Amino acid sequence: MGASQGLMDSWLFTAASCLFFMGLVAWVSWIRTRGTADTKDGYFLAGRGLSSTFIAGSLLLTNLSAEQLIGLNGSAYGYNMSSMAWEVTAAIATVAMALVFLPKYLAGAFTTLPQFLNDRFDPTVRRMSVVLFMLGYGLVTIPSVLYSGSLAVIAFFDVPALTGLGDFEALVAMIVVIGVVGSVYAIFGGLRAVAISDTLNGVGLLVIGVAVPVFGLIALGGGDFGAGLATLTSENTEKLNAIGGADDPTPFGTLFTGMIFANLFYWCTNQYVIQRTLGASSLAEGQKGVLFSGFFKILVPFLMMIPGVIAFHMYGPGLGSIDEAYPRLIRDVLPVWMSGFFLAVLLGAVFSSFNSLLNSAATLFALDVYAPALKRAASDAELVRIAKIASLVIALGSFVIAPMLTFASEGLFQVIRKFTGFYNIPTIAIVMVGLFTRRVPALGAKIVIVFHVIAYGLLRFALEDVVTLHFIHQYAVLFVIEVGIMLACGAWKPREKAWQFTRNEQVDMTEWRFARPLAVTLLSCVVATYLLFSPIGVVGGWSVWFAPLMGALVIANAGYWGLAARQAPAPA
Repeated sequence: MGASQGLMDSWLFTAASCLFFMGLVAWVSWIRTRGTADTKDGYFLAGRGLSSTFIAGSLLLTNLSAEQLIGLNGSAYGYNMSSMAWEVTAAIATVAMALVFLPKYLAGAFTTLPQFLNDRFDPTVRRMSVVLFMLGYGLVTIPSVLYSGSLAVIAFFDVPALTGLGDFEALVAMIVVIGVVGSVYAIFGGLRAVAISDTLNGVGLLVIGVAVPVFGLIALGGGDFGAGLATLTSENTEKLNAIGGADDPTPFGTLFTGMIFANLFYWCTNQYVIQRTLGASSLAEGQKGVLFSGFFKILVPFLMMIPGVIAFHMYGPGLGSIDEAYPRLIRDVLPVWMSGFFLAVLLGAVFSSFNSLLNSAATLFALDVYAPALKRAASDAELVRIAKIASLVIALGSFVIAPMLTFASEGLFQVIRKFTGFYNIPTIAIVMVGLFTRRVPALGAKIVIVFHVIAYGLLRFALEDVVTLHFIHQYAVLFVIEVGIMLACGAWKPREKAWQFTRNEQVDMTEWRFARPLAVTLLSCVVATYLLFSPIGVVGGWSVWFAPLMGALVIANAGYWGLAARQAPAPA
């Protein structure tokens, strides 16, 4: 009786503290967004008034959710650090976004990516891209976020035992609860509410991200943090190797092929990621926010993969599934008084990805489907109303689809990976050719979309056992072919009149004076992280080359910053 009463008291404390932190985030978000979501720009782009802090915070939480917490740590536990490539090399794409793509988007005052495609090509390309995005978001991405988030809460807190529900019923219940709360932010608050709540939850995620490896190393060292760190860096150091081999989840060679284009798509053209940058109050604020988010990506291996390696040291290879590593570590090392805060952060991360996707899907529908179909100009109030209705319909649809993912025999990550491939590579190919050429016609973009859907469908479903090339390498092959198709169309049937970019800037377009030197530092951090988690660094003992190479990076950065400081004009 005493043990069960103690367990119940622990759960009540966890639930109460979780509700307190979630309520605090909701209250602050409401205070900061009252009356700001009544206009089109206010609802879809936060009034074009987002500062770098909210852009970086929202980008962080939009990108990181339960599947990263569990999946990345599980990959480190079961294999090694090679999967950090998805996170660390994303910093390169954030540099491209800050210096190349964002200036174009803001100068054109675009609200959605399909608006840019309409301006560069024609309305048909716009409609085709919207169909790809809406199908991907509605059928796979949004339901998968709900599904993985619900699984995470169930794994960490054993919801069936608490509620008496069966496993599937508990999953459905969590999907509905998470979906309803997340929908409130997206439907009633618009992008500003999403960005503010994301930033507040992002602070919590960073706190938890630091706390878990710290408490884990203390536990690994028998109460001594230093002893735990010594064990981590001297025993089974192959687990810290980020240079993935052919049999690892992410072979090292893929960093230089398809991963480049997958990251460029995600950070430079994916509507639900770039929408908060399109709401920047100025180009400088947008660049700061995007680059700061790149530095957060460099931290991900330390915060979301090192715990998986600690779990391997503590439990050995005997866990039933690699995805059990992080939940088991949390239960064993996180103090009870932090349990409610952790649950609030976990739910916040799930809410963030869900409501960001929902807000962007509704934006695409209202601005790229509904508005162009009208024979008249729609008022701001009408567009906001339609977006809210679309959000509600998409949310309800995701409640139906999400539980079905439990029947996917190949697992959630395989489903996401397969279906994202239908629209990521053609999108980045079309946008890049559109930006850097002037006479490639809309015909090229239309052929590429149709070709990619057919070719990728055959590769992933009909010829999967025949074509054994790693799927990330397949991305690169398809990208090259599709760029070639568009350039060939430009040579065969070029536009009669070269495309001219139409400037319509509505914010200050002055570049941040330290954007380029900070970008160089960020790229240096990518190199330094790979040096650390490699045979040159901690793997197998420290190489004599590690210190000189790191020193060279530091000296090169210091020199570049000094040069930039002398050349940059003083701020007004």
